Amino acid sequence: MEEKLVTIREATRILGVSIDTLRRWDKSGSLKSVRYSPNGHRYYNLDDLKMMANDLFSLAKKWATNSPALPEPEYYCPDSLVFKARLGRLEKDLSKIEEVKNTFPLITAIVGEIGNNSYDHNLGNWPDIRGVFFAYDLNKKQVVLADRGQGVLKTLRKVRPNLNNDEEALEVAFTEIISGRAPEARGNGLKFVRQVISDNNSFSIEFYSGSAKLFISHGSEDLNIKKSNITFSGCISLIKF
Repeated sequence: MEEKLVTIREATRILGVSIDTLRRWDKSGSLKSVRYSPNGHRYYNLDDLKMMANDLFSLAKKWATNSPALPEPEYYCPDSLVFKARLGRLEKDLSKIEEVKNTFPLITAIVGEIGNNSYDHNLGNWPDIRGVFFAYDLNKKQVVLADRGQGVLKTLRKVRPNLNNDEEALEVAFTEIISGRAPEARGNGLKFVRQVISDNNSFSIEFYSGSAKLFISHGSEDLNIKKSNITFSGCISLIKF
């Protein structure tokens, strides 16, 4: 069967990225175009675009690590009010799934903690684009969040200036209650996320910030922290349930 091709402009609409981004992906091999035009105009295989569009984590990662550009509106929460409204929609959608009828409030709670962290810790200090990429796929049972904020290390160094690197920062964020002003218990959000995932055999999380990656598997208390293959200023998380 003959493959269906679309123009580069149509490809930008499908993926919600800029023409410059597509050109970079073409050059790096992340998403190759098919060139049929004698003058070098790029055309893309529609099936390839649909496959990438359905991979929410890849879309979030590319948005968080590429040049500043607003994500597709359906994934973009510019402020906490929009985020909370969409979080409510997630909870409603989860409540209809029989497999998670007893745990969907916990899924909503950990998503809410991570998203709220992005707004709370970057308030007035967003490096470029404020807000959160927030998307979910109920068929794949996953939720994706990303921001282009300051990241965990820079945030925690305000109260823990001796932190050496992103790996140390992730360990502190997921294990310690950090307080910038007594008697506040700041930093409890990610510790709560860890506890919920550790207590439930059906949840897992991948969390990226700076040059570090953390993974907590189903029902485990272990933090698997190591260097990531991507480096950026903000945070990305992939929650599976």
